[in-house]
Amino acid sequence: MRWRWFVVLGAAVLLVALPAAVQHRPGGGPPTRPTADVLARIQASADVGWSGRAQSTGTLQLPSSDSFATLGTLLGEQVELRAWWRGEDSWRVDRVRSTGETDTFRDGRGQVRWVFESERATYSPVSTIRLPDAVDVLPPSLGRDLFQGAQVDEVAFLQGRRIAGVDAVGFVLRPSDPASTVGRVEAWFEPTTWLPLRVDLYGRGGTTPVLSTTLTELDLRPPAVSAVRFDPPASVALAYEESTDVAAAANGLELADLPSSVAGLPTRDGRDPGAVGVYGRGPTTMIVFPLRGSVARPLREQLERNAGTTQTSAGTLAPVGPISVLLTRLPGRGGGFLLAGTVTPETLTAAAAQLQERA
Repeated sequence: MRWRWFVVLGAAVLLVALPAAVQHRPGGGPPTRPTADVLARIQASADVGWSGRAQSTGTLQLPSSDSFATLGTLLGEQVELRAWWRGEDSWRVDRVRSTGETDTFRDGRGQVRWVFESERATYSPVSTIRLPDAVDVLPPSLGRDLFQGAQVDEVAFLQGRRIAGVDAVGFVLRPSDPASTVGRVEAWFEPTTWLPLRVDLYGRGGTTPVLSTTLTELDLRPPAVSAVRFDPPASVALAYEESTDVAAAANGLELADLPSSVAGLPTRDGRDPGAVGVYGRGPTTMIVFPLRGSVARPLREQLERNAGTTQTSAGTLAPVGPISVLLTRLPGRGGGFLLAGTVTPETLTAAAAQLQERA
């Protein structure tokens, strides 16, 4: 009879171990498609409908500033997210916290931000230029952004992983641009839709990611329209704001006219920018925009408190991991240009010099 007990025990062990083995087994193998086709499919995945949960973890300690508070949270803390995605102009993203949640609804050219605990709802028009928000650290959004403009010789196959119940295909992107402070991007994709499921961003020489975001649950069925529509309680009045953040406000006021290329980096969309410019490609990116004195002064004070901050002829320079920040001065007005991104301090300094020549 003893052998029967061994069979029962063995079966029990298998039943307990099977879920863990399924969860951690290697994902998909190398794709049969050409790499150029894969890169195109990754960008096209913006049209794929899905819903699920995600977790993002950042280790970057950005300066504390009211104008950049949300950005500091997204890049420096662990963030829990829920998302329903019908397309780039129709989605909902909830940032869930222990004290409540903040939900953002995108509907065409407008968006609503709903703060649950304060019962405050605010509508604002969508700007083509804005600071990163919760939607931008979702693996699909971040993956598409980091692989935008990637060249075939910068990309290589990476061992697959099991992510959110999917045997995901992996790729590693190593940017060749000498201006970049990013060492590599590791990402895994759903092999049918090429939807990014997990993204790990490493600084140059880094052994641990400075930003990691992964889907923990995934449903590849397009969500219903009702899932992304904001239906406020009867007691809530919808307020209106002209701009979603300080970058959108600066772009709308047209405080400056930026060039189409700075420090050798062209605009990401190939268009001539207005008051705010976003330059580079893939993980090598830099944003430039003017700040009024009321915003620039407290930010400059925060930057000066950082141990790594230096005062240069170009302005106040503060590297934060792979992100470099430079705040220039505009004579007599207290304001300045803010330049920030995953580029070297030398690149920011060259860009600032180019802007001062135009001023």
